[in-house]
Amino acid sequence: MNKSDDLLTIGSRQFSSRLLTGTGKFKDMAETDAATRAAGAEIVTVAIRRSNIGQNPDEPNLLDVLPPEQYTILPNTAGCYTVEDAVRTCKLARELLDGHNLVKLEVLGDDKTLYPDVVNTLKAAEKLVAADFEVMVYTSDDPIIAKQLEEIGCVSVMPLAAPIGSGLGVQNKYNLLTIIENAKVPIIVDAGVGTASDAALAMELGSDGVLLNSAIAHAKNPVLMAQAMKNAVAAGRQAYLAGRMPRKRFASASSPIDGLFF
Repeated sequence: MNKSDDLLTIGSRQFSSRLLTGTGKFKDMAETDAATRAAGAEIVTVAIRRSNIGQNPDEPNLLDVLPPEQYTILPNTAGCYTVEDAVRTCKLARELLDGHNLVKLEVLGDDKTLYPDVVNTLKAAEKLVAADFEVMVYTSDDPIIAKQLEEIGCVSVMPLAAPIGSGLGVQNKYNLLTIIENAKVPIIVDAGVGTASDAALAMELGSDGVLLNSAIAHAKNPVLMAQAMKNAVAAGRQAYLAGRMPRKRFASASSPIDGLFF
């Protein structure tokens, strides 16, 4: 399959890469730049409350190394625990990015688990969709909530694989499968990926993409891990499209026995 035949469509935009990366936790801007390039990411998330994209003119600007002309900037509401804070943060991002309306919504429940507050996530999503944002939304791996967020009008639903930054990998693949099978918008696995095999599994399940940050930024060699994640996402997508062989309890000869001479 030609790469151009398998594009990821999110809202009004299309992308070749199915690996989305974060921009936090790197040691410096140079490492952020190098790892993002190695990952082949086209969408990069930016925590508006923690990163400078122009609101602090005397500080280094992240957009100097990740310019909007080369990347789709995905402002996120990391660190928001209320509907009001999340909506306000998205409006600030739209102002800073000259009307850019694609955002990643996350409303957290507490600062220990960083688990999503799904009740307030639903409320914030409604407000943002009504305000003409294209909302990609971080949520739990609850199939019912995922469907409700889609019905509100979110352009992508982003269930966690495991808690943010845990590196535990996909903990409930059957819930993810249910979410994927019932979805009419892209499902991007977000949070909990620790290494390349986790990303490949998420894609083999049928996810439309993977978003990660800690797995790259906290690796001993972030740039090399970014390359590994790029390859894993691509391989997982190919395996999903190819369709795996059936699982069997017992052995099956790999070569035919018909026509043997003895």
